Amino acid sequence: MTDFERYYQRIRSQQKRDNLLWSLLLIALYLAAGKVAEFNLFTVWQSLPHFFDYIGQTLPVLHLPLLFSDGKTQGSLAYWGYRLHIQLPLIWETLQLAISSTLVAVLTAAVLAFFAADNTQSPASVRLAIRTLVAFLRTMPELAWAVMFVMAFGIGAIPGFLALALHTIGSLTKLFYEAIESASDKPVRGLAACGASKLQRMRFAFWPQVKPVFLSYSFMRLEVNFRSSTILGLVGAGGIGQELMTNIKLDRYDQVSITLLLIVVVVSLLDMLSGWLRRRVVEGVR
Repeated sequence: MTDFERYYQRIRSQQKRDNLLWSLLLIALYLAAGKVAEFNLFTVWQSLPHFFDYIGQTLPVLHLPLLFSDGKTQGSLAYWGYRLHIQLPLIWETLQLAISSTLVAVLTAAVLAFFAADNTQSPASVRLAIRTLVAFLRTMPELAWAVMFVMAFGIGAIPGFLALALHTIGSLTKLFYEAIESASDKPVRGLAACGASKLQRMRFAFWPQVKPVFLSYSFMRLEVNFRSSTILGLVGAGGIGQELMTNIKLDRYDQVSITLLLIVVVVSLLDMLSGWLRRRVVEGVR
């Protein structure tokens, strides 16, 4: 056996030993965390049939010969979707909530990120203040923000908008200033040598490098915010989530299923649209 083969075997044995030790440590941590949190896989396994029973109850009863009958005939699509005139405007409200909060958050986060990055020559006190603020904003979940704003402003779209906007500002600012810090400093030095101001260096040196990253993160966050806005509706923060919670509380099982179907369809369409826009804008694909 050559020296290289012996070295390779020794490294492979060490990697296997390290992998085994780390795996055992993670399993021990998982079991300890489950014990502290009173999480029991056996209880989950026992409760699974109840979950599938509920899912089965939400499935509508449709009859093929009556599928396209009027809304008064049980077993027709019209009878299943008798609340569509209420649900579709709520879906539109949820989409508006996601788009408006994302736009405001992207503009705010883009400005804050340039002042929070280490390589933009901002004062250290300003960088520290912005980073502390955005860390607090993203530490608080959207649901917690929504509960507080519902108590302050009442039920409606305003609490949902504020909750999504604040959490998105916290998340995107961190992603944005990390992208700025990873940008090359050669264009910055070149512009500085030509006498460019700080604003000009940001505009012509940093921005062309980070623009694709900013756009990509923004589109991704739009998808996340639509899903989150659906959940926020459960606490009265506007949108289709309120309709979903009402249907669950009133045991309107068929309406639970059509509400979930609407959410899935809109999320899928939004994913495809945002993916197309991302490829069009970021990658230049037509």
